[in-house]
Amino acid sequence: MSAEATNPATPGPVVPAAPRRRSRPRIDLRRLGRAALLGPASRGRLPDAIGHVVEAHRAHHPDADLEPLHRAYVLAESSHRGQMRKSGEPYITHPLAVTLILAELGAETTTLTASLLHDTVEDTEVTLDQVGEQFGAEVRYLVDGVTKLEKVDYGAAAEPETFRKMLVATGSDVRVMSIKLADRLHNMRTLGVMRPEKQERIAKVTREILIPLAERLGVQALKTELEDLVFAILHPEEYEHTRELIIDNASRADDPLAEFSEAMRTVLRDAGIQAEVLIRPRHFVSVHRASRKRGRMRGADFGRLLVLVNEDADCYAVLGELHTCMTPVVSEFKDFIAVPKFNLYQSLHTAVAREDGQVAEVLIRTHQMHKVAEAGVVALGNPYTAPAEEQTREGAPADGERVDPTRPGWLSRLLDWQEAAPDPDTFWSTLREDLAQDREITVFRPDGGTLGLPDGATCVDAAYEQYGEDAHACIGARVNGRLATLSTVLRDGDTVQLLMGQDPASEPSREWLEHAHTPAARIAIQRWLATHPAPAEHSVPEEGSAPEGSPVPEEGSGAAPARTAADAATTDAPAARPGAAITVVDRPDASVRLAGCCTPVPLDEVTGFAVRGGVVTVHRAECAAVARMANAGRDEVDVRWGDTTGCRVTLVAESFGRPHLLADLTEAMALEGAEIVSATVEPPTQQRVRHTYTVQLPDAAHLPTLIRAMRNVPGVYDVDRAQHHASSSSGTT
Repeated sequence: MSAEATNPATPGPVVPAAPRRRSRPRIDLRRLGRAALLGPASRGRLPDAIGHVVEAHRAHHPDADLEPLHRAYVLAESSHRGQMRKSGEPYITHPLAVTLILAELGAETTTLTASLLHDTVEDTEVTLDQVGEQFGAEVRYLVDGVTKLEKVDYGAAAEPETFRKMLVATGSDVRVMSIKLADRLHNMRTLGVMRPEKQERIAKVTREILIPLAERLGVQALKTELEDLVFAILHPEEYEHTRELIIDNASRADDPLAEFSEAMRTVLRDAGIQAEVLIRPRHFVSVHRASRKRGRMRGADFGRLLVLVNEDADCYAVLGELHTCMTPVVSEFKDFIAVPKFNLYQSLHTAVAREDGQVAEVLIRTHQMHKVAEAGVVALGNPYTAPAEEQTREGAPADGERVDPTRPGWLSRLLDWQEAAPDPDTFWSTLREDLAQDREITVFRPDGGTLGLPDGATCVDAAYEQYGEDAHACIGARVNGRLATLSTVLRDGDTVQLLMGQDPASEPSREWLEHAHTPAARIAIQRWLATHPAPAEHSVPEEGSAPEGSPVPEEGSGAAPARTAADAATTDAPAARPGAAITVVDRPDASVRLAGCCTPVPLDEVTGFAVRGGVVTVHRAECAAVARMANAGRDEVDVRWGDTTGCRVTLVAESFGRPHLLADLTEAMALEGAEIVSATVEPPTQQRVRHTYTVQLPDAAHLPTLIRAMRNVPGVYDVDRAQHHASSSSGTT
């Protein structure tokens, strides 16, 4: 299926290169068309025009029943008779060519039958009901899935709505998209008869929609040829330059890849490993990308080596031998067998080098892996034909219920968000954006479930993936056990716990749009914002809320903390007498002051330092200021607690912003017997709010209980004494 051999729009001659695989000679579609015009062959024998399809089909399915293909060809040929393509060929050559592409990939009989009929309903008098009556419900479904919507009915929306229809059908049966991809490939091969502007338009849609879909469905054989055809049309100068590079390399006397392959065969033969070593020339776009990345291309850069074995274990045996007997490039190793790609692809990737600096990339896979790597979902056959034991098992799907085991996670997400995008323009632009994200990651939920997300997804995307529009109430997340902002970008294998608010009035932030990468998240947020007007820049504080203040700085930072009058009177001002709270061992008459940076309470281990004015400032022993004051030469004073158990302490609470949070938090504190002396609430930053409270407790032993009660308030994710927050605030995200 070489692009250069069949596309009239491709500049230049066919590049001499080693074939990817042994294949039959290129089929003359004009000859097939003339044969088709002669009508079906004699009774009991398939027409000559479909003989090539049968040959390819038999190679993959030797026991296939060919009778449906016979009948489908007869119907397609008779219904299309008299119709011609723009190239001048009889129209029947097109469904024949599309069916041959799928037959070479290994598609089963039902797919090939539908492929022969895929244009009959759209371009002839044949109806879907007739297709269903003659060929059954599955063929009818596939033909309907690829039938375009009429421009007369849909106008400019016909193309996006046709793709929407095909994607919805693909959600129930991936064979729909297989037929569409083969259809587009043959049309691209013969695009040279079109006007240049139409070639460019079709090539752009192919690049933005069809090629990403081929990649996601794992159909690499179609994807690579489509890429080359699009490359030739949209970037003719770069294509010509790449073509010259390939021609120059083909004219070289030596072939490093052939030398590498022979060395590998020797290594594997000596190790007793049965393997086939093949040279896989890079296609045009791959050579272009490699040349941009590496600069000057060397002989081994124009292809890869493919090692095919029988069993999975043999793949690792081959890897071990190559790494032992040759020089491996360790950074190039990737294991897509243990961790397959989201599009079913499995292989071991490595690279080996030789003394002259030539490096050969090596792909190691089984024959079955290779079949799936080339044909993707096409190689899986009919997804609805369950094994015999499953067909007889109790609880098997009822007749007519379509449960596709091959439906990938990305397709499920696409089907979900497209329902929320009724506008064709929104659907079309969002589809392009979604398909541009060509890598998928898997993150884990705490309950052991998984979420499939595109690479670059954030906690916002994970929330909407798991909860749908209920994610509006999400107030935060823990990633791998640590608190994280909703803007945190997730990595493959992360564990994500989403923290949901209890208040039904919770709402998404407008900032979330900046961090939403999946269409489902963006559409849900945009729809909510469209129905809720933007709030005023300066809102009236909630009744009973404290005034907004500035962050509590670290001691020694040079910045003065924002405090209420009560703070100044009770936290930093020297006490008239130490009384029963603190006793200065050697100075019973000294005035004392409890340090505002760590707010020591009874039962804390404390120490004191003499400061100006004869005052002794008391710190918790683990306070960071203790070391700084000792290093500065301050005199340390022996202090101890008196008989009282009451205390005054400053607590810092970190929370996610939500309505009524302040009321809930202060209520929880009051229930624990805490008297709030002062409070400051900072302006929200990235949906996070910092509260600072100075409270009076009748008994310091109640402090741990108070902190737990505050942490249990929905939306609050951390509460601690002032020192701990101040010493770590610079690292908070």
